[in-house]
Amino acid sequence: MSENVPLLTRARTLDAADPLSSYRSRFEGHDDPDIVAYLDGNSLGRPLTDTLGRLESFVREQWAGRLIRGWDEGWLDLPEQVGDLIGRVALGAAAGQCTVADSTSVLLYKLARAAVAARPERTEIVIDRDNFPTDRFIMEGIAAERGLQLRWVELQYDGGATAADVAAAVGPQTALVVLSHVAYRSGHLADVPAITEVVHDAGALVLWDLSHSVGSVPAELDQWNVDYATGCSYKYLNGGPGAPAWAYVAQRHLEDFQQPIQGWLGSADPFGMGSDFEPAAGIRRIISGTPPIIGMLAMQDMLELIAEVGMDAVRAKSVLLTSFAVEAVDALMGEHGVVVTSPRDPDQRGSHITIDHPAFKDLIPELWAKGVIPDYRNPSGIRLGLSPLSTSFEETLLGIQRIAESLPPA
Repeated sequence: MSENVPLLTRARTLDAADPLSSYRSRFEGHDDPDIVAYLDGNSLGRPLTDTLGRLESFVREQWAGRLIRGWDEGWLDLPEQVGDLIGRVALGAAAGQCTVADSTSVLLYKLARAAVAARPERTEIVIDRDNFPTDRFIMEGIAAERGLQLRWVELQYDGGATAADVAAAVGPQTALVVLSHVAYRSGHLADVPAITEVVHDAGALVLWDLSHSVGSVPAELDQWNVDYATGCSYKYLNGGPGAPAWAYVAQRHLEDFQQPIQGWLGSADPFGMGSDFEPAAGIRRIISGTPPIIGMLAMQDMLELIAEVGMDAVRAKSVLLTSFAVEAVDALMGEHGVVVTSPRDPDQRGSHITIDHPAFKDLIPELWAKGVIPDYRNPSGIRLGLSPLSTSFEETLLGIQRIAESLPPA
């Protein structure tokens, strides 16, 4: 491994100079000797140690201590409070436009249905062919429900949607465009303000999925004039497995938002138990059922940490991490035919990179058994998800070295 010494020296130099390096120790399991490299923070973020105390305190003091009284003592307000926190810390969204509720899948459905209802004279939904399966499947279902047509944007394997791609797809019949801020496979970072302007120029609305960007890439939803957005909270927001998602609806759309899943808590007077549905005022009309209180606890710790650090600092570390990862992959795996299938320009990618090789699918069980944990995406890609606050440069290098060592001889 003598040829790797310069890379190791660089990794340790970068760690020593990293102003965020001390935050890594706040994450539970960061020093687990059985985990050589956790490279899947873009699927499930590590828990913060503070979250252990928050969860125990909630169970003992609020759930057990206050019982049903907890709903009147703050639980019912938590979705909007945490929504505002997400908006302020990570989304560039003024208060009253974000809430926490449901899964990303359900919120995509709610927002997309409301959007096409707001453009009843139009007949098309535009979405890229390489978007996350849930996004595509849900739009297919809505198109079938509403008698609409899907118009597909075809993309490069290692890229994502551009303003020019969208301009070529939208037209007078476009009701809604659905895209991801960061592409789940390639990691391509979309130019949200430029694309949103193209969509609006066509008279359509846009729904952005920020699942693979929120908490790792700064967003300015208000400034970018975004209509709707949603995303999960268990990746870079570290909310835990299956933690609830969040929704953003621009203030200008709230009054006319047509809730397609009319649940009791999204009504104007939920405890009135009325016979007819009247939507609540503001962002609460997005909610359908009882809020997932426990699911909102962990993400609050991460949001407070991001607020302490600042999204610009998080993004700066992310750019350095992914750039170093690309360098290491080229140096250690290039001769094996491994290809980086993410944008090489750091300004055009999020906080993960994808590398492709025909042998990768069969390597994942072996890598996991050795304590190197990336994830796999068809047809032949390993994703290296680098969470800026919990991942070090040396950890990144160790993981890439072990992947290279597992490859068949060149």
